[in-house]
Amino acid sequence: MSTEITPDQIRRYESELSERKDASVLERAVKKNGILATAQDDIANVNMTPIFSIDLDTGHVANQKQSGRCWMFAALNTMRHAMKDTFNLPGDFELSQNYTYFWDKFEKANYFYENVINTADKPLDDRKVAFLMETPQQDGGQWDMICAIIEKYGVVPQSAMPETFNSSASGQINSLLNLKLRKDAVEFRELVANKASRAEIDEMKDRKLQEVYRILSYSFGEPVTKFDFEYRDSNKEYHIDRDLTPKTFYDKYVNWDLSQYVSIINAPTDDKEYNKTYTVEMLGNVVGGREVKHLNVSMEDFKQMAIAQLQAGQSVWFGCDVGQSSDRKNGIMDTKVYAKDELFDVDFSMSKAERLDYGESLMTHAMVLTGVDLVDGKPTKWKVENSWGDKVGDKGYFVMSDAWMDEYCYQVVVNKNFMPENLQKAQAQEPKMLQPWDPMGALA
Repeated sequence: MSTEITPDQIRRYESELSERKDASVLERAVKKNGILATAQDDIANVNMTPIFSIDLDTGHVANQKQSGRCWMFAALNTMRHAMKDTFNLPGDFELSQNYTYFWDKFEKANYFYENVINTADKPLDDRKVAFLMETPQQDGGQWDMICAIIEKYGVVPQSAMPETFNSSASGQINSLLNLKLRKDAVEFRELVANKASRAEIDEMKDRKLQEVYRILSYSFGEPVTKFDFEYRDSNKEYHIDRDLTPKTFYDKYVNWDLSQYVSIINAPTDDKEYNKTYTVEMLGNVVGGREVKHLNVSMEDFKQMAIAQLQAGQSVWFGCDVGQSSDRKNGIMDTKVYAKDELFDVDFSMSKAERLDYGESLMTHAMVLTGVDLVDGKPTKWKVENSWGDKVGDKGYFVMSDAWMDEYCYQVVVNKNFMPENLQKAQAQEPKMLQPWDPMGALA
């Protein structure tokens, strides 16, 4: 039986507050400055000095601007870091995020259409149908999704397909695409309800994809198919490589075997055993392409593989909940950066598993680990390359405490070479299917 709040309760709450000697002072401070500024603990600035025992030189920090392409930027950044070292490229060299963005949007439209067709026999209030219609497509993604795009379409330097207004500020294109996809969903569901053949459905899907291609081409430019790669290296020596395609460019200048790079997660919830693999229903972009697959491991294993890859001189893609205990201006991610418990005299603590289970946290952002500070072999803080430009943090770089990684990091991508043999065997298992709304299906 529900109970209402009574006047006696309110009087008791008022009395308790009036008996606190610091209540008036704290009220004035919070009202004037806000919660975070009042709760900020400057000791975090002292402890998070940007000095690291392992520190990779990765050059210029990219800027995703007003778009949600962090996962894509982070992946392309890890690749350009290796290219920079191999080909002596200048520090401001970038791969084209606009090129992979075009194909991701195009493939996501087809992925959405297929999911709509496959669920067309379910009512609109079915949870999976409602999940699909809530956000038909968005900017976010995961590591396996960028791999699926690159494996099918390759990559190009940013000079071959530069940024546009719509790639740098994606609000308008996302609103338009979601309008179109929802409208198309109406028609697909009607076709299925009227017992249309698969050939009839595919014929309509082909027309719809042609329209999507036109919208994307006007917004981002039509994808480049052949180009010359012309640049001066960091020693100012001139180079030109003619008549490249996106696939030949990838093979020559990146040349990663993407099947060797796998997703490692730390999700300490009761429904996910360690050393087991998981996938997520209706999560992906390329129909027939690489599927999302996670290996869940302990935090100790999670960090040791990331450290091994950094020690080998290779940066690490990772996913986290960037908004938690994070000072964007100073570029600090630390569990002690804000003392909100002390400010309000309220216990806000939750375990990592509880935050995942109860919707308090999930992966919201992807960045790149480019360094770590090891003391007696143990990590104390990590160097992070963000994709928000050089006006935040230390010229775009952040410092993350090891305690923050424990609590708010959920995913790293490592080369299998840096995995112990038992985890390589575990990663090869067939994955268990998770529900579409599982927190490990969150898009960075």
